[in-house]
Amino acid sequence: MSAMKRWQFWLGIAISLVFLYFTLRGLGLEDFGKALQQANYWWLIPGVAVYFMGVWARAWRWHYLLRPIKSVSTKTMFPIVAIGYMGNNIYPARAGEVLRAVVLKKREGVPISASLATIIVERVFDGVVMLAFVFLNLPELAQLTSDSGFVGSIQSLALWGSAAFFGALVLFLLAAMFPERTEKIVLWGAERFIPLRYRQRLLDMAGKFLGGLESLRSPREALMVFLTSVVIWLFETGKYWFVMHAFPFEVSFFALMLMNGLVNLATTIPSAPGYVGTFDATGIAVLVAYGVDRAVGSAYTIVLHVALWFPITILGAYYMAREGLKWGEEVERMRKEA
Repeated sequence: MSAMKRWQFWLGIAISLVFLYFTLRGLGLEDFGKALQQANYWWLIPGVAVYFMGVWARAWRWHYLLRPIKSVSTKTMFPIVAIGYMGNNIYPARAGEVLRAVVLKKREGVPISASLATIIVERVFDGVVMLAFVFLNLPELAQLTSDSGFVGSIQSLALWGSAAFFGALVLFLLAAMFPERTEKIVLWGAERFIPLRYRQRLLDMAGKFLGGLESLRSPREALMVFLTSVVIWLFETGKYWFVMHAFPFEVSFFALMLMNGLVNLATTIPSAPGYVGTFDATGIAVLVAYGVDRAVGSAYTIVLHVALWFPITILGAYYMAREGLKWGEEVERMRKEA
């Protein structure tokens, strides 16, 4: 592990510990244990099923974004998406995104720069949808006070996040619609700021990256990606809804949309692998703000977190083993060769 990666890893651990402090602060362990014991875990089965429907929708969306580069079936994409989830869950810094680009190159010969462009586009659309979930429930945000167990300016987070994601979306759409002008801008910047020995490699990567944005060149295509992203996140919220029925509380589907949007915004903060702490503290805060008992809300959030983490991680590990990839050196070697 390089010095930079060690630094990122330990920073993530430190941030997770801070969020875990907020998660555990004021939690009655006896009541928490009782809530876990009394839960009806059969509800996890439909929750996991609807979640995997969302993963399949993600595979279709990636197939759709990659069509201008190479047509790869959704059936082929699904295992690669699962591998990416597994990588995000066990490696720091969302390394699963690079991992699935590496696996796609190995299987289908798609340049890593081009597939990474489509993955970044996915993340931008995901961010836009998550923020839409938040803004649909802006009146509910007023309930998130210090009594919720996690102090933070949620409104400010939503506004700054909106500026970042919508800004990135506009940038990508402009780059996709005006590729020749974008190439000229990249060439102008490279000639002035990039040393000659690195310049051609950068320009080659930029060309492949722009190729990965080709699916956004028409408003219809961009709208299709957006609508698919909405479906994906509604499926994921559906899992929140099913798991809720395992516990003795009830909030609206819109409240769970808000929770989903906020916890996923929180997981963009660097943390330990698996988003330990950042997911949990934020989810518990939202539920407590809605009047859910803290012990019950904590039990629900942690069970939900495990249910989101475990099945896709196991499936991704199976698919990665089937690909014959090793967990460290081989993936790093392939990435450098790309």
